[in-house]
Amino acid sequence: MQEAKPEQPVSANPPVSARALLAHRAFLFFLLSRSLSRFSSQIAAVAIGWQIYDLTGSAFDLGMVGLVQFLPTALLVFVAGHAADRYERKRVVQLCQLVEAATALYLAVITYLGLVSEVQIFIATFVLGIAGAFESPTTAALLPLIAPQGSLQRATAVSSGAAQVATITGPALGGFAYAVAPHLAYAVMVLFWIAGMILTGFMRPRPQAVARDSGTDNIFAGVRFIRRNPAILGTISLDLFAVLFGGVTALLPIYARDILQTGPVGLGVLRAAPAVGALLMTMVLARHAISRHVGLRMFQAVIVFGVATIVFALSSWMWLSVLALAVLGAADTISVVIRFSLVQLSTPDEMRGRVGAVNFLFINASNQLGQFESGLTAALFGAMPAAVLGGVCTVAVALLWMRLFPSLRKVESLE
Repeated sequence: MQEAKPEQPVSANPPVSARALLAHRAFLFFLLSRSLSRFSSQIAAVAIGWQIYDLTGSAFDLGMVGLVQFLPTALLVFVAGHAADRYERKRVVQLCQLVEAATALYLAVITYLGLVSEVQIFIATFVLGIAGAFESPTTAALLPLIAPQGSLQRATAVSSGAAQVATITGPALGGFAYAVAPHLAYAVMVLFWIAGMILTGFMRPRPQAVARDSGTDNIFAGVRFIRRNPAILGTISLDLFAVLFGGVTALLPIYARDILQTGPVGLGVLRAAPAVGALLMTMVLARHAISRHVGLRMFQAVIVFGVATIVFALSSWMWLSVLALAVLGAADTISVVIRFSLVQLSTPDEMRGRVGAVNFLFINASNQLGQFESGLTAALFGAMPAAVLGGVCTVAVALLWMRLFPSLRKVESLE
């Protein structure tokens, strides 16, 4: 197993423009399939959350939805990564999309017939979590086999941009469909996942290096590989701690009501601001890939993320808060694109599923624990001190990681 070299040569493959990338059939099918899955997931978040709250009126049950969906990721992360490396990734993704479509159809039918209950929704949510636990790392490991040689960074930026579009518009689509008829939201999810499954079948990825051996040792090989590769370990752990300390999403309702005094409409604007900033940055990265000092640029992006968090925390003006959140989202996108590209390019193809599964677990854990950390510190110190503390800790983590992982800081180029 080789470690990522501090200085990486520029690829001999000619750079691929964003327009040429979208004209690449395999990548276009990948982009459409992934976008449809993301749209369905966003619709599910709205429909399931609203329906649970309608049925129970319990905030605790509403919070349990996220926990029930996260549990399969924690329980199956190593099995899912092993499956992505041992079996044809395109077929694994298709199977996940089929299971998701069938689960959405079940929810649509029982909702239409008026037979839905809280327990049934939790079971369906758990099944969706299982499918997502397999689909996400497999999709990530599939992208390097889909993108033209030398274009992974740009392909990641375009793919992230499409995901941000789904994040911004998916909840609105789900809310509108649910308002027309609750079962309609689930029916739309069925159509999207079936369409995604068909589009996945049209992909023609490059040959995959399949892991032939099996057993417990091989299932945990991704963890061993990450531990032996300082660049990947630094990259994944940086994301874990930066998001853990720097997440302010959980505090947005407090800021909207008590600090900025903008109400529900303002809360919607605040929630959309990071995604808008991220989408704008992906448009920039799709045209102008980062070609030099990528390791340093990643750390700089995390520092900007932390500083923007502090600005948001201290702001009492709506326009400045929205601007800070947009900058926060843009900085996070730079970091995400570099991190994803570096991890994928530093990992042998036969290991990408297992390494991606560990990365996926870290990302989900940091989001979930980050919300808990924000809520806990806000309860202890108040919302504004908690947000400031989170931003300061994010900057401190970036500076500390630059010293702990010098090989990561010195990575010069990707591809």
